Amino acid sequence: MQTINSTDALTPADPNALALLINQLSLPSLPAAVIDFLALQCSFDTALVTIYKGGFKPILLYPTDPNEISSTLTGYLNTAYVLDPLYNAIESGCSPGVLRLEQIAPDSFHLSEYYLTCYKEFDLEDEINLLVALDTDTNCAITLGRRSSLGSITRAEMKRLNSLFPVIAALVCQFWSLNGANVLREGASDTRVKHALKSFGLGLLTRREQEISALILEGNSSKAIAEQLNISPGTVKVHRKNIHAKLNTSTQSEMFNLFLEHLGNFA
Repeated sequence: MQTINSTDALTPADPNALALLINQLSLPSLPAAVIDFLALQCSFDTALVTIYKGGFKPILLYPTDPNEISSTLTGYLNTAYVLDPLYNAIESGCSPGVLRLEQIAPDSFHLSEYYLTCYKEFDLEDEINLLVALDTDTNCAITLGRRSSLGSITRAEMKRLNSLFPVIAALVCQFWSLNGANVLREGASDTRVKHALKSFGLGLLTRREQEISALILEGNSSKAIAEQLNISPGTVKVHRKNIHAKLNTSTQSEMFNLFLEHLGNFA
């Protein structure tokens, strides 16, 4: 992910800055222009613009320079996204808007092996997503990351992002109407990756145990799993014990590594 040198003194959204965005509506450079515009409104270290569409792997619109795309980000786009809080929030029908990661992440996300093995590599203290609905099964996420040197986003910055969100959403929707077909032609199907998550433990686990194992891998605690599935936390703990026994694992780390090995057969 690219490091953005945001200004210390935030600049108001003036008509000239908006005009620059509007002039690039039909151009592939619009996502980069949006990031430049947001850098005047909010401090951040990293930025991504990603398309999430049903049946497709995430499609990265920004950055485009291969030197700015890390191996961790590549792994996320190819396979690991199926465990990502943002992806799963979108799959669950999350409403558009300005969302911090802490609003959409599972309650034990920071203890999950996905976080420790993959997400932690991004070294982010805070993550803010501007989620724009493009059509019934397509969303654009503008993801702004803040490292520890910046700390969490301020109330003033969040207020500014929320006030600008309708404008950004309108611009992104217009861009998509003009460029979406071309972008999707370059996208890749996610059928195999989704099937890998659904088939993990097939032949060893029951369907309920498979469902619970997926929720564990996403970073949900036993309490959160119990609430989602409308069962008791004690029942979840029994399932977790049985899952580990059947998979011949004893820790979440071992289960995660087993899942990655399984995922490698599909990606």
